[in-house]
Amino acid sequence: MLGKTASRHTSEQFVAFLTDVVASQPKRREIHVICDNVSSHKTQRVADFLTAHRNVRLHFTPTYSSWLNQVENWFSRIQRDVIARGVFTSVKDLDRKLMRYIRERNQNPKPIKWKYDDPSRRIRPVPSQ
Repeated sequence: MLGKTASRHTSEQFVAFLTDVVASQPKRREIHVICDNVSSHKTQRVADFLTAHRNVRLHFTPTYSSWLNQVENWFSRIQRDVIARGVFTSVKDLDRKLMRYIRERNQNPKPIKWKYDDPSRRIRPVPSQ
């Protein structure tokens, strides 16, 4: 897992993150990034980065379907394991603890297995009376 903290989620910071991802991979390896539909993922700056890095492809999840984006699962784990139980003396302290959590998880990585195989559990509208 590659992680990076930022005070705001701008296209400039997103491109900086993508640059780190590219630098961490062998040259010309195909890189596929699953993104939500936030506007900072769809700016001209991002388009320019993608033009310069033809091996990087962005894939966008459908609107209102965050459960399809496995990063949301990861964020949920961070919320539960780090943020909800944490005591932070500063933003820098929070940053350090988040990055330590990522490093520790990377020492013993486990894939997230996600499946949806019970259509009977889907949310259905309640019939009118």
